[in-house]
Amino acid sequence: MLSQPTGAIFAILVTLCEVFRHAKFSLLHKRSPMKKTLFKISALAISAGLFAAPSMAQQVNAYCSTNQSWCEMAASEFTKATGIKVLQTRLATGEALARLKAEAANPKTDIWWGGTGDPFLQAAEEKLLDAYRPAYMNDLYDWSVRQYDMSGNMVGGFYTSAIGIGWNTDVLKKKNLAPPKCWADLTDAKYKGEVETANPGSSGGAYTIVAGLIQLMGEDKAFDYMKRLHKNVTQYTKSSNAQAKTVARGEVGIGISFIFGFDEERLAGFPSVAAVAPCEGTSYEVGGIALIKGSRNGADARKYYDWLMSPVGQGIGAKANSLQNPANKTFKQDPKIPTMDGVKLINYDFKKYGAAAERKRIIEKWEKEINSLPR
Repeated sequence: MLSQPTGAIFAILVTLCEVFRHAKFSLLHKRSPMKKTLFKISALAISAGLFAAPSMAQQVNAYCSTNQSWCEMAASEFTKATGIKVLQTRLATGEALARLKAEAANPKTDIWWGGTGDPFLQAAEEKLLDAYRPAYMNDLYDWSVRQYDMSGNMVGGFYTSAIGIGWNTDVLKKKNLAPPKCWADLTDAKYKGEVETANPGSSGGAYTIVAGLIQLMGEDKAFDYMKRLHKNVTQYTKSSNAQAKTVARGEVGIGISFIFGFDEERLAGFPSVAAVAPCEGTSYEVGGIALIKGSRNGADARKYYDWLMSPVGQGIGAKANSLQNPANKTFKQDPKIPTMDGVKLINYDFKKYGAAAERKRIIEKWEKEINSLPR
């Protein structure tokens, strides 16, 4: 059934056809009443919207995989600054990658930003992204530029942060447990049921942890270690953003995730939350940003991308209490952002562990050898 405006326009079109069919050459007469009729019908058509230009409101569809607060504030501030509407969905990186694969033939989003970079590199390898090398490369830290070089300009480095161990001092004190400071500490039987981390199949942060342990210890020893750790894990969450919050609320004593998340909770009013980089060394992420291949709003998506990488866009993170180290080096970052000085970082091989086949192999092995075990 036609809507009321559509039906009215259709009726006008039919009338016009009838008028022109009968008009023949009468329009040539100076005082022809047919001219007056056509003028009235044309005016009616215009008032009905027949000749009105269609609405072309600017819009960007986005997937955001960083903290919800940053996702929301960035979209809001960009719209205020540009008038471009952002329709944005918050997804863990593993979920976002799965969506992009499923939507490859008919992309539903234009840009994906935030969250651990390994899934972004896999998306680049699978030709799901468009290449884009911004003109402001000199404004970015070397670790950000390396992501562009590594991915054929399909993935940019958006921020960086290190993996750490966080704990709730009050919870551990009540149970007479000392805070863990090293990877080795976490397998002690006294921490049984006290440790929470995320599932590497859905969480890019958790995959960074697993891949980091493999690079730190060697694959066989890393999987032996994770089997022992598994006995102490209370649950594997969908996203690595969960650990800082559950630790802060006292729902669990210890969490393994990004250090900045625990610092965010402490600054947000949970003084009992503390965190440390594991003494043996730790992995780190370089968060990604990318344009989606075949997107519908490419020009506006590039505007959002450039804004997110600008000092204004990068500064939104700290304002939203999301404390990763930003990629843009041309502005003074917020002092709340934790320094990575003194953190013993492993030489993380993003190229190898960001490859689709390697990621798939490791996750399948983890599911079979770790997640299937009883606790």
